[in-house]
Amino acid sequence: FPPPSSWDAAYERELQTFQDIGDAGEIWFGEESMVRIIRWLEKQKVPLDSSVLDIGTGNGVLLIELAKSGYVNLTGIDYSPSAIQLSEKVREKEGMSNIKLKVEDFLAPSAELSGFEICIDKGTFDAISLNPDNAVGKRKEYVRSLCSVLKPEGFFLITSCNWTKEELLNEFREGFEILEELPTPKFCFGGRIGNSVTALVFQRK
Repeated sequence: FPPPSSWDAAYERELQTFQDIGDAGEIWFGEESMVRIIRWLEKQKVPLDSSVLDIGTGNGVLLIELAKSGYVNLTGIDYSPSAIQLSEKVREKEGMSNIKLKVEDFLAPSAELSGFEICIDKGTFDAISLNPDNAVGKRKEYVRSLCSVLKPEGFFLITSCNWTKEELLNEFREGFEILEELPTPKFCFGGRIGNSVTALVFQRK
């Protein structure tokens, strides 16, 4: 993954593209990753008014899909102001006023970021884990933050293409237990076969 400074540049480009042609840009892990998350929530009969946090929302497309599926209590955070600007534009275009968007650093979340029943991560933990500056410490901070924003018994859905199931179980062993592994296709972007996507559902103890 590129360093944080270049995320901003990438989102600024996508913001410009969206303004020019109305295209929201890249969907991390593609459409099927969003469908997989929404199907699981529906299968679990997660109430539509459950509070959902999208960690590293990027262009906010997952939240739009959740809103279209009937979820009404949605929050997206990203530390890139350009990403939040982009997701605000996408939200306006779709007319989804019930989506809350905030610029937040998940490793140092603000006090009002708490009490969520569902937290979703598509690629943000991956990006944090690859930070050349103290990746191990940042992963620990991530788990601490997750414990502070997610209610006990709350669900955490993570999609990763850097970590295997076993590695993720190890990363989140303190405070979380695995509920299930979601089926994923055996490929990742970049065309490298065998580097499969892992999607897990944890429950906070």
